[in-house]
Amino acid sequence: MTMIRLYFVDNHPLVLEGLCSLLRSETDIELVGQTRHGQSCLSFLIDHSIDVILMDSILPDISGIDLCAAIKAKYPEVVVLGLSFFKERQYVTGMMDSGASGYVLKDADKEELLQAIHAVHAGQTYLSVDAAQAMNEEPRPAGKRYPHLTRREKEILLLIAEGYTNPEIAEKLFISATTVDSHRKNLLAKLNARNSAMLVKCAIDRKLLV
Repeated sequence: MTMIRLYFVDNHPLVLEGLCSLLRSETDIELVGQTRHGQSCLSFLIDHSIDVILMDSILPDISGIDLCAAIKAKYPEVVVLGLSFFKERQYVTGMMDSGASGYVLKDADKEELLQAIHAVHAGQTYLSVDAAQAMNEEPRPAGKRYPHLTRREKEILLLIAEGYTNPEIAEKLFISATTVDSHRKNLLAKLNARNSAMLVKCAIDRKLLV
């Protein structure tokens, strides 16, 4: 029996805990490590052998898309399987174009997750149903609607537009600066903006600050 050395990279501690609990009993999967940060994953790869990486699309320090591209450039033998809450086309195609072998949504059950892990480890491509549909959609022209923003994301977006820094936003909303930074990265990804200035401009253009 071939053992699959599996590593998790996910922005959410509870998801990491859940994945470990879900897959720990599998006899052909060895859980070799986990992290919330892309740079930690790259450091781990220097001294450890990994077969499959389950990777979130949004991380605190680097996007999953950029991390996937960096890993595939340096360690082409490592297989990346995207695992995300987001099923919009830009996320799915971004990960696949960066070298991922598959993309699964976080609402998948254990059976589908195991199917995806075994498929990509065997050299196949695996897309969950919603991810496959997103891949087949036509790209949205400029001016069309964006993914849904949560209430907290809207609060933070408004404060960013008013010029507040992450620590200042954290103080106002009684949350950590790390949480603010994570929300900021989510906003950049959702609105396809490269920086805060572009984020604010996009928000104004789409009347998201009203």
